[in-house]
Amino acid sequence: MQQPVFEDVGDFGADWRNGGFGLYVHWPFCASKCPYCDFNSHVASAIDQRRWLDAYRTEIARLGQQTPGRVLGSIFFGGGTPSLMDPAVVAGVIEAARSAWRFANDIEITLEANPGSVERGRFAGYADAGVGRLSMGIQALNDADLRRLGRLHTAAEARSAFDVARAVFPRISFDLIYARQNQSRQDWTAELRQALAMAADHLSLYQLTVEPGTAFGARAAAGGLKGLPDDDLAADLYLDTQDICAAAGMPAYEVSNHAAAGAESRHNLIYWRQGDWASVGPGAHGRLTVQGRRWAIESPRAPGEWLSMVETTGAGERPRVAIPIEEQATEYLLMAMRLAEGLDVVRFERLSGGPMDPATIARLQALGFVEATGGRVRATAQGRPVLNAILRDLA
Repeated sequence: MQQPVFEDVGDFGADWRNGGFGLYVHWPFCASKCPYCDFNSHVASAIDQRRWLDAYRTEIARLGQQTPGRVLGSIFFGGGTPSLMDPAVVAGVIEAARSAWRFANDIEITLEANPGSVERGRFAGYADAGVGRLSMGIQALNDADLRRLGRLHTAAEARSAFDVARAVFPRISFDLIYARQNQSRQDWTAELRQALAMAADHLSLYQLTVEPGTAFGARAAAGGLKGLPDDDLAADLYLDTQDICAAAGMPAYEVSNHAAAGAESRHNLIYWRQGDWASVGPGAHGRLTVQGRRWAIESPRAPGEWLSMVETTGAGERPRVAIPIEEQATEYLLMAMRLAEGLDVVRFERLSGGPMDPATIARLQALGFVEATGGRVRATAQGRPVLNAILRDLA
């Protein structure tokens, strides 16, 4: 991956340039709610898509006026299920972004999709609208586990949708969840090798987590979610994932994300490298540097509330919160250490106002958990499974 270069302008207002600038668009609707999902997603029987497009356009124009002259490096349509959007809505959002900012020559435009037949039928329309990268929520490659995960598609439908996407889009990623109920190491390694053989250039591989407020959370609390792996098996599954993907030329460039060289998600790198991103849509979170100050931006989660705010006030966000420099340093530490490239020491020390503790670095190096070379600190393969403990020490 190309390393960002700090722009020495004598203040912190340009720090975001190290990570770049992107746009996140949240589509909050799904055909059904998955039992493990704690994202801001809602099931609705009827959606006035033209009304939603008008609201997105209003928000993008407003944020563009606050960030003039910027070059937009990425657009990410997330959700929810963005592949339930009409292609004309996606095209309209992209054109609104083009009016608000100058596009980078190699802008990355990603849309999340499910493999169902309805979504698959829209793929060509999304490509015509300007989407060049599709991220598919496949989650499992066998029907039994897909049913347990509440997915509406079958494994055969997922493979068919992937083949269609591969013929339409130059870049494809898909998600899988592992550490599922009653999943053995043999089951997962066989499934992972199948995924790698499908020739995607990017895989997001997440261990199943049971979150409060989800159907799985309620089931687990009632003692009904059986067969989840213990800590030792979960650790083995994680290590198997790292070894198999690395051997296939798709090493982890972030804790849960694997890619061929040059196929990393540029949009997600903006988050992990602490760039700026404008955000539109209900529940969307953003970070923007305006007039030298970095702001945390959050929108109301309820779709109707967000839509009404935009239409009646012209702004679909809650009051902004300024992020103090010391909190920016902490955010950068927490995000950058998730990456294989690690943390830029000079950048961190400029934000934090002081040096990293050499004794802590030396102790973590002696344990084999981090390495410090070339002006960067990064977690080693041995350190990544205990990253949270490393972050506590460094923070």
